Amino acid sequence: MDSNPNSRIPPEYDLNTPIPVSTATGLRSSLPNYGDIHFSLFLRKVFIKSLGYTDESLSKPIIGIIDTFSSFNPCHANVPQLIEACKRGILSSGGLPMVFPTVSIHESFSSPTSMYLRNLMSMDTEEMVMAQPIDAVVMIGGCDKTVPAQLMGGISANKPFLPLITGPMMPGSVKGVRVGACTDCRNNWAKYRAGELDIEDIMGINEELAPTGGTCGVMGTASTMSCLCAGLGLVELRAGATSAAVSSARLRVAEMTGKAMVDALKVDAMKPQELLSRENFLNAITVLQATGGSTNAVVHLLAIINRHPKVKGTIDLKTFDEIGKNTPLLVDLKPSGDNYMTDFHNAGGMLALMHRLRPLLHLNARTYTGQTLGELLDATPFKDFPYSRQVVRPLNDPLHPQSSLVVLYGNMCPDGAVMKASASKDKKLLKHRGRACVFQNTADMAERIDSAELDVTKESILVLKGIGPVGNPGMPEAGMIPIPMKLGREGVTDMLRISDGRMSGTAGGTIILHISPESADPDSVFGVVEDGDFITCDIDERRLSLDVDEQEITRRISKRKEEAESRKHRKAARYARENAWTDRVSLRGYRGLYERNVNQAHQGCDFDFLTADGPGIHRE
Repeated sequence: MDSNPNSRIPPEYDLNTPIPVSTATGLRSSLPNYGDIHFSLFLRKVFIKSLGYTDESLSKPIIGIIDTFSSFNPCHANVPQLIEACKRGILSSGGLPMVFPTVSIHESFSSPTSMYLRNLMSMDTEEMVMAQPIDAVVMIGGCDKTVPAQLMGGISANKPFLPLITGPMMPGSVKGVRVGACTDCRNNWAKYRAGELDIEDIMGINEELAPTGGTCGVMGTASTMSCLCAGLGLVELRAGATSAAVSSARLRVAEMTGKAMVDALKVDAMKPQELLSRENFLNAITVLQATGGSTNAVVHLLAIINRHPKVKGTIDLKTFDEIGKNTPLLVDLKPSGDNYMTDFHNAGGMLALMHRLRPLLHLNARTYTGQTLGELLDATPFKDFPYSRQVVRPLNDPLHPQSSLVVLYGNMCPDGAVMKASASKDKKLLKHRGRACVFQNTADMAERIDSAELDVTKESILVLKGIGPVGNPGMPEAGMIPIPMKLGREGVTDMLRISDGRMSGTAGGTIILHISPESADPDSVFGVVEDGDFITCDIDERRLSLDVDEQEITRRISKRKEEAESRKHRKAARYARENAWTDRVSLRGYRGLYERNVNQAHQGCDFDFLTADGPGIHRE
């Protein structure tokens, strides 16, 4: 029998004992401010009990589950099932699951771009995690920008969290040939534009490219980010990144994630700013290079890194290139290879890859299990077999020897540009000099790209401006500039293409992206490239240069600024600036917030005030 009857008094009624604010857990944490802490807890329990909870349940650790289901997000079609499986894991380990929604983003259903909304989702994630009484949170994400947004928000909120990936879709079949979103979307659309497929062909292919729910089934941005979560040490290695969205394995991953999240509360230093070190991020970059991952992941990783007060400033674009020089491409998946995510999973998934990469990894990096990566790999051996070696190559038999992703510098991109060299279709273009065929923006490109009068040859370099973080806004995935129709019908399948925008991780070709600073910056050399200018690209030298006299470049920039200032005085300016690039101060709503605060691609396209050194205040 309890000798102290006061110990049975619920804390909200014990007015003589203060309720801690900074160290409170469970239902007592993140209380609203009514000026009376006890009343705040009393009122909270009034409303939560309307849902039928008992005091016993409410005394358990509370594990949030972020619900990103949306009818506009087919990549997240399985979220309801994942939630139920995750709940099982949480309950079995003595936690109380609480589901809540955040913004959900799908690449094809987000205007003007999904990237435009990534920072909004990261803010939503951070604030909802901080606002609600949760001890830890499982973040369900999958489609391209959702996982980066959750990692950004989770690191900033600095409560223990684990990603739960929705998983890739299964491939379809057309006339006995496997196809899958979205590399085959782009390849077949290019064939349709070139006249190789008729209307019935392309309509039939459309039915099979995405035969199930889930993310794109190739090494696009979604699959890349799921693999990077494993590289960071945040998801289960065997199936957490690669099992299909519609598989029972994915549901088991969800249950294990729920259980692991409760168990993590018993381990010291599991807040992300303590758990994730520089070495975790270096491992993730190694995984990015070894998988031939999406160029989008470079921007996302930089944004994630710049949210971490202890890691920001220790990794930049040059780090990606340095790691690439020592990391071969091992995973044979489209667009750099031939296979699909289901093949990667069947070949051993990330567990197989991490064992292959072991000599290149920082084995002292901690993982969500509480073990170091080296200890985790020792505890989960992988028995090699022939099929695995076809899809996940050994270090001595890579698909591509090194530098799947490369970083270029030069007068056109003093802050850097990125290319997925392994996805080049015509390797001769990796060292190329040609004349520029310039499009000022996507509208200009759409109007002229297929004109018979377009002054372009197969040796030309296609240049697309105006699609950077501010210029569009939102840095659209328009960097895979279509081959002009008249060249496509001559059999041209690849050209050197350059833009300040992005391209889908599912896309391939010899394409330079993320030119920084973007063309919208009045001082941008890229912004003054003209038709007929010679441009040199040399991957071996990591160089991208506009071969125009420096005096002429200076003259063009000065002229551009004068014209912009003139337009400003006529109240028609878009790219003039005094203290900002444009007259954006008057823009309302999220668009105004975005354009006034987004930083450049080499910094991750995050909002300047959200980075770790933004306002100088961090979550403890």
